[in-house]
Amino acid sequence: MVLFDHDDDKPREECGVFGVFGNHEASLLTALGLHALQHRGQEACGMITFDGKRFPSERHLGMVGEHFGGDLRTRLPGHAAIGHNRYSTQGRTILRNVQPIFADLAGGGFAVAHNGNLTNSRKLRHDLVKDGAIFQSTMDTEVILHLVARSTGKDFLARLVDALQRIEGGYALVGLTGKKLVGARDPVGLRPLILGKLGDA
Repeated sequence: MVLFDHDDDKPREECGVFGVFGNHEASLLTALGLHALQHRGQEACGMITFDGKRFPSERHLGMVGEHFGGDLRTRLPGHAAIGHNRYSTQGRTILRNVQPIFADLAGGGFAVAHNGNLTNSRKLRHDLVKDGAIFQSTMDTEVILHLVARSTGKDFLARLVDALQRIEGGYALVGLTGKKLVGARDPVGLRPLILGKLGDA
């Protein structure tokens, strides 16, 4: 009996996501978190913060240490941040495919970064495009953003749950609004996601 058909038995890493909420050094802490998760993706990295009014962001090709140092608190201010290390499984590694991604939705801004594979993303994308959606990238994370945007849920969490109920596959994601940081995993828990607490944050 063959359980898998890989030619070796090494762990395979696929992206890293990290988020911080309620700390004035959110961008610095997120950069440290992404650095610790660098083994999960070395192709690109990105971060979005929330400073109380807007969502500053940076996305880069390359490693965390090459881009997220120095005056990071000035460049990416705020009390909340999410970040992502890219290991491509869907879409080419070009700047428009670097996460997190952001959209102004009814009810406020929403940023999302995810690790994993959405096995029905092609069908969902096809249906969304047929219904008028315009995609800016080839990554399946953008499908999540469109599903949240088109949901008729009564609030952000209801819209996110509605979107996640439509996707299939293994994933872990972090989402950021002006009011909350959300983490979610697929129902089977195929991708790692850990919740922690730092001080009063």
